[in-house]
Order: sequence, then C-alpha cells, then structure tokens
Amino acid sequence: MIELKQVTKRYGAVEAVHDLSFSAPRGQIVGLLGQNGAGKTTTLNMLTGYFPPTSGQVLVDGMDMLQHPRHCKRLIGYLPEKPPLYDEMTVAAYLTFVCRLKEVARRSIPAHTEEIMHLCGLWEVRGRLVGHLSKGYRQRVGVAQALCGNPPVLVLDEPTVGLDPRQVVEIRELMRELGKSHTVIFSSHLLSEVQQLCQRVVMLHRGRLIREADMAELTGEGDVLRLRASIAMKERQLLPALKGLPCVRRVKALPTPDADISEVLLECSRDGGERGDPRTQLFRLLCALDAPLHMLAVERDNLEDVFLRATSEDDAVHIPVR
Repeated sequence: MIELKQVTKRYGAVEAVHDLSFSAPRGQIVGLLGQNGAGKTTTLNMLTGYFPPTSGQVLVDGMDMLQHPRHCKRLIGYLPEKPPLYDEMTVAAYLTFVCRLKEVARRSIPAHTEEIMHLCGLWEVRGRLVGHLSKGYRQRVGVAQALCGNPPVLVLDEPTVGLDPRQVVEIRELMRELGKSHTVIFSSHLLSEVQQLCQRVVMLHRGRLIREADMAELTGEGDVLRLRASIAMKERQLLPALKGLPCVRRVKALPTPDADISEVLLECSRDGGERGDPRTQLFRLLCALDAPLHMLAVERDNLEDVFLRATSEDDAVHIPVR
C-alpha cells in the first residue's frame, strides 16, 4: 500500500535518512523503531508528503508522491507528535472543519464525523471545546482528524507519548481496532507497545535501515527455532558436526569457562525438513557422537532484546578503525 524506495533526506551537510527502502502492506500495523535522532519523524514526514525526499521515491498505492501529491495525500491520514488542534473549536466543529479541508462531500460530513466520534470514543465530548479536554481526549481528537476522509493509510507519530497508563491502553485498543481496516504505520519508543500491536517492524539507526521483518520472525515465533544447548564436547569437534545437520541454518559458539563443555546457539528451520523436529535431529547426532547433553532450551527474544542487539551490532560496524 505504501513503499519507500532508496529514499535519502539531507538538510544541508546533514544526512538524516540514507538510502531507506521498506514497505507497509495493506491491512497491517507496522512499527517504526529507533533511538532519538534515528530519522523516524523525518521518515514519517516524507511518507505523508510533508517533506520531499532529496532522492528516491515514496509510492502510495503504486503512485509517486511527488508526481501525484494530491491523490496520494487523500489516501493518508497523519497524526504528528503534536496533534494539529484548534483549542477554540468544539470537537464536532473541528472535525467538520477538517472534513471540509479534505474535501469530503458536504452532505456526507455529519454522518461521517458522527461515525468517527463513536469509533474514537468522542461522542460524549462532541460539544466541548478542544482546549478544555484532557491530554488523552486531545490525542483521540488527533487520531479522529487523521480518519477524516476515510483514508486507507494511517501514519501516527508517537501516538501514546505523555499519556497516563489508562489512556495508553485506550489508545492502543483504538489502534488495534483501526488496524483491522487500515494500513497503520506508527513510531514509538515503547517497545512493549510495538510488540503488542504490530505484525511487522522497521528498525532505523542513524538514518539507516538495520532490520525489517515480521514480528514473529524477530521474536522467534516464525519459521526459525532458536535452541540453546550445553554439550560435553570440545568446541572444535562439535561445531562442524552441528553445522552438518540439515535443519541448522546458523551455529554460534557462546563463552564457557570449561574447555570440555561447549555452549552453542542454534538457529534451525522449525519444521526440520524430512528428518523431523530439530531437537530430535540434535539428540540423534549427540548420541552418535557420544556427547552428553547437559542443557537444551528454546530461546525466545522480546522486541527489546532484538532492538538492543541490532543497534549495538550496527554501532560496532560504524566504529572507526585507527
């Protein structure tokens, strides 16, 4: 539904985003992750047509944002980190105003705004001034204005920032509901929030893409089974044998104080292929090698583990050699 192709954004000599490519399919919630200054907000501004890229393409439903800006922007609802609200207007009047800006047919506006207010939990405060609302309700109004015109794509920048725990839960539930009928792209510092809501994750670091994957793949619930094992055999003998298993994609040796005990992390094809479950293949191999198995555990990462590992690895790549 929305795609970036080799997008770069420079501000003078500063390169905020470098050669960035990723896509958000129709009907998915995609989380955009990164530390402060990673280029998340710049990326969202380019996705919505607020900033043009220095080079590269932003495609919305197959159309180039620069060549068809009016049509592309009709397909996107945008909630920036600071919602664009008018405090002196009532909720209903503000949403009517936004619908007119988005060229919704006048006769359709009353029913359309009523539907949005019910969806966003704003019906009871429809007559109140926006300036008199709590932060949680103001954030709901921000989401509601993004829904005006019924765009199929929603882009949300830190939608739960500054909210209390109850308000965070309410906005998450709203986003989960919206994800059933929209493509949703949102940025967040809360990794637990992204893990709860998203089917796909895009990680940025220093303006570059470092990971793009389905959530199940990142957290070890996809087609890769990660096994941690402690085996009574020297590492130099064990590793070649493990790499020869049909199910094994990758073997990593872990530090251990005993040279006669090897600790390894195996990444295996979950189905194991024709020879069955990876754990069964491992047991058979170790029996043939007469190598006692001291410990075997399935490793599952949370998103925080994955993110910290990915950013630390990227930092290591960028350490200058003296």
